[in-house]
Amino acid sequence: MFDLGKIQAVLREDKLDGWLLYDFRGLNVLARRILDMPSEKMLSRRWYYFIPATGEPRRLVHRIESAALDHVPGSKDIYLRWQDLEKSVGTLVQGVTRVAMEYVPRNANPYVSRVDAGTVELVRSFGVDIVPSGDLIQRFEACWDDDQWAMHLEAAKHTRSAYDVAFEFIADMVRDGIPIRETTVQQVILDHFERNGVAADHAPIVAVGPNSGDPHYEPKAGEDAPIREGDFVLIDLWAKCKKPRAVYSDLTRTAFVGKEVPPRYQEIFAIVAAARDAAIAKVRSAFATKTPLLGWEVDHACRQVIEKAGYGEYFCHRTGHSIGQEVHGNGANMDSLETREDRRVMLRTCFSVEPGIYLPEFGIRSEVDVFVDSDGKVHVTGGDPQTFVPALLAGK
Repeated sequence: MFDLGKIQAVLREDKLDGWLLYDFRGLNVLARRILDMPSEKMLSRRWYYFIPATGEPRRLVHRIESAALDHVPGSKDIYLRWQDLEKSVGTLVQGVTRVAMEYVPRNANPYVSRVDAGTVELVRSFGVDIVPSGDLIQRFEACWDDDQWAMHLEAAKHTRSAYDVAFEFIADMVRDGIPIRETTVQQVILDHFERNGVAADHAPIVAVGPNSGDPHYEPKAGEDAPIREGDFVLIDLWAKCKKPRAVYSDLTRTAFVGKEVPPRYQEIFAIVAAARDAAIAKVRSAFATKTPLLGWEVDHACRQVIEKAGYGEYFCHRTGHSIGQEVHGNGANMDSLETREDRRVMLRTCFSVEPGIYLPEFGIRSEVDVFVDSDGKVHVTGGDPQTFVPALLAGK
């Protein structure tokens, strides 16, 4: 919910003169979320909303969409011609020098950088120093309240139990000689979600053998692989409660369809698990000592383990992503590879830790979710982290 007083308090705390929110045709989803604009509300003209650290906000809208920002407080200026627009932007930022926008120099963090270069040039032409709004966004978009934390824990019960359901199904079908494929297991997981009142934006990843070596493999009916005895299986799944403002749980586990797991799988899994645990330890240490922590530092701690083991080139994605109402949320990612994530790891935020090693013949990823509560206690959700690759046909 839009809270002007809270936003202005944070602006003063961060020594900012204001926050200039801007959008054109839905390109800046972050600004829209901050202002509680419905996703279905599409506007065809540029709008600006300036929130000063103190005082009344200022709205700038086009004449044919003059009511675009009527749901938020502030004075209103209406433009028609482009010359009017440029002059009015100058009026919006008159008297201020340090303003936050959804911009990052060199587009170093595209998750935050949603404002085009031309708009940045226009605002700067009025003598304004623009600073990235990434940590502001986190405060109002990525920090969970108690209800969201409870909904995450509820979702995590069902994402974790989905593995018991899926792995048992695979074992039973293979023992009985009943043919199954990746999409068969995918549907078993989706049915489990439906029975338990959770849902996902996309179907889970069920990847067999070489398919598990593709981090974003997507099984498709008619093109998916069969699952047989002797196969290695990776399952990546995510879901959230079917409630307003619900947030996701996102986990990845692996298994071997056989009676005894080949040593090579356990060897690679042990490296991945050690990297995962190093990332978690980094977070716990930082919050225990009240040391500021940036997203790239978590990735670095994790990646060092895999690089030291000689598999650095096979860890081809960031360590983790923010988790929120979307499975890939709008808070800090754990990344020093694809971007240098300079946003802080904040209290009441959640993110995945999911290192992987992806070889041509198979890939292993181990994913857990980490939540830092309001007291700085670090929670790993979705049950105890996986410590070995289980043999699904052992013992029976």
